[in-house]
Amino acid sequence: MKNRTVAHILKSEVIQMGHLEVKQPLPTVKVEQISPFLLLHHFGPMGVEAGSDPLDLGPHPHRGFEPVTFLYQGGIRHKDSRENEGVLQGGDVQWMTAGRGIIHSERASKAFLESGGVMEGIQLWVNLPKQYKMAQPGYQDIKSHQIPVLTEDDGGVSIKVVAGTYKGAKGPARTFTPILALQAQFQSGGYASIEIPGHFNALAYILNGEVTLNDNFSYTAEHLLHFRNDGESFTLRAKAASQVLILAGEPIDEPVASWGPYVMNTQTEIMEAMRDYQMGKMGVYVD
Repeated sequence: MKNRTVAHILKSEVIQMGHLEVKQPLPTVKVEQISPFLLLHHFGPMGVEAGSDPLDLGPHPHRGFEPVTFLYQGGIRHKDSRENEGVLQGGDVQWMTAGRGIIHSERASKAFLESGGVMEGIQLWVNLPKQYKMAQPGYQDIKSHQIPVLTEDDGGVSIKVVAGTYKGAKGPARTFTPILALQAQFQSGGYASIEIPGHFNALAYILNGEVTLNDNFSYTAEHLLHFRNDGESFTLRAKAASQVLILAGEPIDEPVASWGPYVMNTQTEIMEAMRDYQMGKMGVYVD
């Protein structure tokens, strides 16, 4: 298989989301989206004292896409206007479909508030094609033990398959379009060849450590590598213990209109989303 080459190297920018600082490698001025992926926020790792909530994201609406949370460390409590509630712990994933509209909150879990500790995670926005933008909202609470884990290089690399099918393992996340989501953990010196369907757009985000791509250039933490569609694989070799989030998906060839928490196809649909939220058509959130 031919290895993919890098189209863009995107360094995270630190931005303020309320009182929370997040690292944002996507979108940037250079790259607005890597369809179907619209946004990636890396929060933490941050040490938190008992009784303090580093998130405290109160009720807010979404429509037209899927907000996904990969929690690496800590504890998060989710609640929404469609009567879903759940608690994420380190290693868990929350895959939410906003669809026609949902109001939700994300706060530190009760256990995390009591003990404090380290909080770290990634929030990813996955676009929905036009035919599914007004689908019924949904919530997938995926526990770490439900996610299959592959090992490579005699245990030097472990790969959790969250979504899609990878080397015979099928991830538990249900998606509206073909998507591959892998969480890779490298020991120092660990090596893996990552196989990606040739027509998928693909990216790799380095949370920590340092990896060498295709036995050529090395990249450090908080960089996102956006690949060209010129091959079916790429290789990673860790120069230090590293964590990498690998995402690939079939591109959605449709116009994107976005404003704040809404992602639609036209500005008219954005205005309709704002109106529907004000009219209470995205459900009732009861704290």
